This record gives sequence, structure tokens and C-alpha cells, in this order.
Amino acid sequence: MNRWAIFKRPLRGVLFVISKPALLYSLTSQQELKMRVKLDDVVEALDSATEELTYYLDKRTAEIVLITDEDIQAAEDDELISEYSDWQRDSILKAREVLGESEQFIPLPDQFEIHEYKIMEDFCRDFEDQQVGKELLRLVKGSGAFRRFKNAINEMGVNKAWYAFKQRELEKIAIEWLEENEIPYSREDAVDVSDASM
Repeated sequence: MNRWAIFKRPLRGVLFVISKPALLYSLTSQQELKMRVKLDDVVEALDSATEELTYYLDKRTAEIVLITDEDIQAAEDDELISEYSDWQRDSILKAREVLGESEQFIPLPDQFEIHEYKIMEDFCRDFEDQQVGKELLRLVKGSGAFRRFKNAINEMGVNKAWYAFKQRELEKIAIEWLEENEIPYSREDAVDVSDASM
């Protein structure tokens, strides 16, 4: 399928133009722009969150933007952008844009708001085989809990169950964040134009 798909609906002569999988453009007679963020994109960003990485949603484009601590530091420095290598320039320019137009960018929940340790504990408590759940819960206590947990789920063969559980929990966090910020979203790559307001 090409980048652009055009659907003409007989109702009220509305033309829908869909580009970039994360966005839904609904062009009405007033040329009103409506965007939908892909829920999967938000979940992927939440799954990748670390102390050094911050994701933002650009409200103008519905683009999810990754900014590193290094990008922020470079953006705050007074050095010329030409002092940086080509591959760093785009990131630094985007970081400057985030810093300069902060009302246009909403930070996604960070790793502390996601609280993966609690998600691990919930997985252990909710696991259908209570013996396995208790053993995993024992392993997530103390220092090195993440490493022990990851090793144990692989050894016990429950890693697929863990990743499915984690995905569902991240999706709940993403939906809550999107709804709190009144950001329209879609659940799939395929956009259903039938539910668009006319």
C-alpha cells in the first residue's frame, strides 16, 4: 500500500485523507484537522522509557519524539549547532524545539510513573500457577531483582506470559494518560473512518 490512501464517503461529501499510520486527518469543509495517536506507538515509547530517555507527544503532529538527556544538555548549551556531527544535529534541534515550545509538547509518563517493579509484583501475584508466582515474588525482593526476575522467567518458560502481561499493563497506563490529556487515539494501524464525526 502506498503512503497515501484516499477514501471518499458518500455522506455529506467528506473526503478522508490518511497518511502516516499514526495520524487520522479528517478534512471537512472548514478544513478542520483531527489527529489520532496510535496506541501502540505510545505503549512502545513507555516500554522503552529509561532515566536518560524522555518521550514527548507533539500536539501539532501527533508525533512521538524521543529526547535524550544528552540532547537536552546540548540544546541548552550556547554552542553553534554546526559544532556537532550531522547525526546529532536533528536531535539537538528537536530538543531545542521541545524546550522552546513546551506548550506544544506533552511528556509521556516516565519510568517512575510506569513503575515496572510494581508491574512485576502484580504479575507474580496474579500468575495462575501460584507456586511459580510465589517463587517469582520471592526473587523480586532486594537488590538485583530485575536481573533475577528476567533470568527466572526465561528458566521457568513463562517469559511469553510476562511480556503479554506487561504489554497489557503498559496499554492501561497509555490509555489513562491519553484520556487524561484528552488525546484521541486509535488501537490499530488500520483506521476506521466510519466512526469519524461528520
